[in-house]
Amino acid sequence: MDGNGRWAQARGLARVRGHEAGGERVEEIIRIAPQYGVRYLTLYAFSKENWQRPQHEVSFLMELLSGYLDQKLKKMMQNNVIFNAIGNLSDLPETIQKKIAYWIEEAKNNTGLTATFAFSYSSRFEIVEACRRIARRVRQGTLEPEAICEQTLSESLYTAGLPDPDLLIRTSGEMRISNFLLWQISYTELYVTEKCWPEFGEEEFAKALQDYQRRERRFGRSGETLPQVL
Repeated sequence: MDGNGRWAQARGLARVRGHEAGGERVEEIIRIAPQYGVRYLTLYAFSKENWQRPQHEVSFLMELLSGYLDQKLKKMMQNNVIFNAIGNLSDLPETIQKKIAYWIEEAKNNTGLTATFAFSYSSRFEIVEACRRIARRVRQGTLEPEAICEQTLSESLYTAGLPDPDLLIRTSGEMRISNFLLWQISYTELYVTEKCWPEFGEEEFAKALQDYQRRERRFGRSGETLPQVL
């Protein structure tokens, strides 16, 4: 979800106003996604690298996140949304960690859209942590090195239990992955739009899904089209 700051600056506003607008867009996309048959939505909200931004901007983002958890999550519960979070959550302020844990517990019996927020997330860090978990199992004698396979690693990632993404949407024209779900997106379809995240409303979301539906997903198998799943 890129381009909040640039969107604001292009309108003569402070960068933080772009983050506020971006937060409203998150609420909209979560609300409409199930109407298009989407069952899983993962939002890259704050990367581990984002901690290196100016302190006043990081502080504002943490305040925005805290307020979002207070104000928006109740509405998500009413809409049957399953709330989930991935990333190195221990990096977050303790008050926010507690709010995240509370809402995950509150939403565990919901049956609608699974909305996963990536907070302090780094895919490289996630993979390293997964390797450490596997190494500990080998050291404890509960896993033989020869038994390690792709599924072993997948089950050791933050996203264990979630399907790999079908579609990755990148806003603001950025032509890079930015350390996001590197293992999980091996065969994910990519969609890049010049629209900044605060401009990415239902019409743009529908365009992305329509573009995806026109593609033939081969998963490396030449000439073979596999079913598309949203």
